[in-house]
Amino acid sequence: MAAVQLEKNKTLKVITDGLWGDHPIFSMVLGICSALAVSNKVENALAMGGGVTFVLLATALFISGLRKLIPNRVRMITYMIIIASFVIIVDIFFKAFIPAISETLGAYVGLIITNCIIMGRAEAFYIQNKLGHSLLDALSNGIGYTYTLVILAAIRELLGFGTLLGFRVMPQGFTTWTVLAMAPGAFFVLGLLIWISRSLLKVETD
Repeated sequence: MAAVQLEKNKTLKVITDGLWGDHPIFSMVLGICSALAVSNKVENALAMGGGVTFVLLATALFISGLRKLIPNRVRMITYMIIIASFVIIVDIFFKAFIPAISETLGAYVGLIITNCIIMGRAEAFYIQNKLGHSLLDALSNGIGYTYTLVILAAIRELLGFGTLLGFRVMPQGFTTWTVLAMAPGAFFVLGLLIWISRSLLKVETD
């Protein structure tokens, strides 16, 4: 009975850590490059978030499933090969089905290979934990990363372009905040989000 309860507690912790408690961007400040670069519009954020989540899940599946067979001395190169293989699949999928977004994202799709969230979870979690927990960790971290990009993009697109998902939301005559469509605006908004999230986490732990 105690073992079952411990399993439930660990499962819940894995989920809540990825979504909030140990959030990949807010807590660990990983994946910032892509978060800032592609978050000027919600559609770009959704595409990048979906791509990263897919690669996280595929990486968790293979690394956790094969963790007892991967020699310790070549584990890093193994991670890179697995991650790169699935990033290529994501890149081909984007080019085939959403070419406009693929062109907008440009090199940042390929740079998922170097995303510290994926490599970090592979080394810190997937290689050490069983498949079920690894997949949950991948999904929760992927969702955590995606919703952050979407919130960031929604603020920037709304104020920087006056639209959401390409549809005009702000009334005619609204003066757009051009700075939010640029890199400095992304830094500013992300900084505010990190400050808010860490303040809320501090309140929860006090």
